[in-house]
Amino acid sequence: MIELYYWTTPNGHKIIMFLEETELPYTIVPINIGSGDQFKPDFLKISPNNRIPAIIDKEPATGDGPISVFESGAILLYLADKIGKLIPADLRGRVEVLQWLFWQMGALGPMAGQNHHFSKYAPEKIEYAIKRYVNETGRLYAVLNKQLTDREFIADEYSIADIACYPWIVPYESQSQNLDDFPNLKRWFEAIKERPATIRAYEKAEAFKNQALDVEKSRDLLFNQSAKTV
Repeated sequence: MIELYYWTTPNGHKIIMFLEETELPYTIVPINIGSGDQFKPDFLKISPNNRIPAIIDKEPATGDGPISVFESGAILLYLADKIGKLIPADLRGRVEVLQWLFWQMGALGPMAGQNHHFSKYAPEKIEYAIKRYVNETGRLYAVLNKQLTDREFIADEYSIADIACYPWIVPYESQSQNLDDFPNLKRWFEAIKERPATIRAYEKAEAFKNQALDVEKSRDLLFNQSAKTV
């Protein structure tokens, strides 16, 4: 049984997509990041960076008691290795998946996140910042579009690389991107969108929509943390 500490962000969606795809049994523990649940002591014990998602695996392979994992990329890799699914066993295939997983963690996610922030959440609209991150998001879309030129999925077979990237493409309109400009990426996106596990994963998020973030009330919690808040 996997205990998933979750909220409805792209990084949260990744883990539910994996769990639904592999049919691993899990329960959701909602962490409302707009009301400060991420700062509660019990959550900080498993996620010291006060970010979702995090998991507790009640039955790790070692059999020596529960193990907790934070950071979405680390969670995907941990779970894939745990059950031997959605990551190749051969060295070359594994490296191909891992480099695109880390590409998402180090490039697509952070750049799209800054795009969201300066375009939607920042209290003042800074033209330079908006242009910078919209352009960089577009560049990264183009990188992924090129990778998908001759393959169905990012690393040939459907993997944690696809699961990591997909939720960050879902809000493409709010990132000022047009999928028609990236035909290979669009084909890939539509294929994943139609997967039964993806549909189930996003349906799970609907249960939390009535707790949507009030950005004004949550701004300090979400965007104004510093060394003094740790």
